[in-house]
Amino acid sequence: MAFVWPVRVYWEDTDAGGVVYYANYLKFLERARSEWLRSLGFEQDVLREREGVVFVVRRVEIDYLSPARFNDALEISVEPGATGRVSLEVVQTIGRGPTRLAQAQVKLACVEAVSFKPARIPASILQATGAAT
Repeated sequence: MAFVWPVRVYWEDTDAGGVVYYANYLKFLERARSEWLRSLGFEQDVLREREGVVFVVRRVEIDYLSPARFNDALEISVEPGATGRVSLEVVQTIGRGPTRLAQAQVKLACVEAVSFKPARIPASILQATGAAT
């Protein structure tokens, strides 16, 4: 089941034409992933301190389908996909009502907080995301 986070488009998110600047979609996606982890009981600063790991974006593929505009109420979804020992893929959608505005596939890597070397995803996260086998 997908996690959904609401986002309001502010003037600062838009270009001179009142359309969301393309790079800001990435910020919306990031916020939703942070809230998704929080909803599962994982604060990123606590993961860094207790588990010694952080998640970093390894790759993003995004399709812009329709523009978001100033003052739009958006819904950003996060749905976990393929999981490896050190990576987690999520599918994210940005929508406005029934209209899909953008679709992204994001590959996250779990790394050691100090060295940024690949690290195993903690079992508690795998279990919470439904990826534990």
